[in-house]
Amino acid sequence: MAYGEHLYGTISYSSDRSLQEGPGFTLPDLMKYLPEYYQGVIEMEEIQESNGIECGLLRYLIEDSALQTDVESATWGLARWENVLALTTDNTKSYAARREMIKAKLRGSGTTTPEMIRRTASAFSGGDVEVVDVPGEYSFQVRFVGTLGIPANMSGLIQIIEEIKPAHLAYEFVYSYTWWDSVKALTWRGAHERTWNELRVYE
Repeated sequence: MAYGEHLYGTISYSSDRSLQEGPGFTLPDLMKYLPEYYQGVIEMEEIQESNGIECGLLRYLIEDSALQTDVESATWGLARWENVLALTTDNTKSYAARREMIKAKLRGSGTTTPEMIRRTASAFSGGDVEVVDVPGEYSFQVRFVGTLGIPANMSGLIQIIEEIKPAHLAYEFVYSYTWWDSVKALTWRGAHERTWNELRVYE
């Protein structure tokens, strides 16, 4: 059982050893704070172990809750970010994909400008992006100039752009791929070790 699967307060923490052994949890030794004559007294050791579990849980919860205030470190707290930003919570997606959506929505707040769209798209691509107006066509291009190939979470990017762009504007994506001249620098052995898709985005 992982942290966050049950409503807080509905289960006894000390009854689930898997939580006590999870990452980030430290069981404090409270026996060292007692007089030496309590050492070896089974009843006192049991009481202090139980108290130590509760103290460890409290510290863990405080630290874990603090992590949820930052999108980069949030896990179960991502649902709260999504709720505030009116995003759909999809627990089947990875934390990384959900964080991309949240960061893009945060960057896309306010009046829509090419710079806002550029920042939003950069959150998904992980590299430089250019947004270019197409004169006379009521459209713009999103060009991925800092990364090669198609970014992984394009469906999320499309969703965000649809939400922030003016309704009358159309758009298209322009991707960057490897030039044949750059592939010539590879040896036959080096090329043979890559798939065709890997060669298309070779850098």
